[in-house]
Amino acid sequence: MQMQHQFSVPVPVDVAWKALLDPERVAPCMPGATLTKAEGNEFAGSVKVKLGPVTLLYKGTGTFKEVDEAARRVVIDASGKDSRGSGTAAATVAAVLTPEGDTTAVTVDTDLKVTGKPAQLGRGLISEVGGKILGQFAANLAKRLTEEEPAAPAEEAEAKAEAPAASGAAATAAEDKASWRVTPAGSHDTAFTSTAKEEPARKADAVVTGGTAPADEAIDLLGTAGAPLLKRLAPVAVAVVVLGLAFRIIRRRRRRR
Repeated sequence: MQMQHQFSVPVPVDVAWKALLDPERVAPCMPGATLTKAEGNEFAGSVKVKLGPVTLLYKGTGTFKEVDEAARRVVIDASGKDSRGSGTAAATVAAVLTPEGDTTAVTVDTDLKVTGKPAQLGRGLISEVGGKILGQFAANLAKRLTEEEPAAPAEEAEAKAEAPAASGAAATAAEDKASWRVTPAGSHDTAFTSTAKEEPARKADAVVTGGTAPADEAIDLLGTAGAPLLKRLAPVAVAVVVLGLAFRIIRRRRRRR
């Protein structure tokens, strides 16, 4: 299934771009996610998902497949499996960052394949829940980046004053570490094509509100669904009530006869 979500963070695009390429910075911002490994262009981790009384633990890996610095676009392939072996999830995620003054707009296109219990929620509900989870992620990321940004200039000035040589060496090492991910502007113009074009994408705008949540806290899918789930269940509930009333009326008429 294809989904599209949008959110924004209150930092310049350069700051948001660097954060997006650093799994160790962004992973704690995603509800339920725990990063266990980040090496080269690959990373590994786990995600806890709560579906009613059942808690599922997905363990998986991800790879940065494409990073285009000029277009501010990154493509990630990720897949995982429920630790109990009852379901799988795989996704190709393409994120594009667009500057909007001092803020950054992020558009996320996801090609998702999921099996097991979460798949029972249905495509539409999964898209709506995904939008809300991204909203929580955006709020956590915005808080993290805005807290980091003011301190950065002071720390950088202090480091240069105390040890300019060490600072230069550290900067060089940091550039070398990140070089595998970044495609210099103008080096290529590769475009990402989704693997499932037959289904129209669903859009959902994520509002950056709310506080942070512990990274190891499970994502409550039914709790996150909230109103959308109630809207979908309401017609079913009404139908059940109507059938129940009709059944009672029929029984009463039969008794009178």
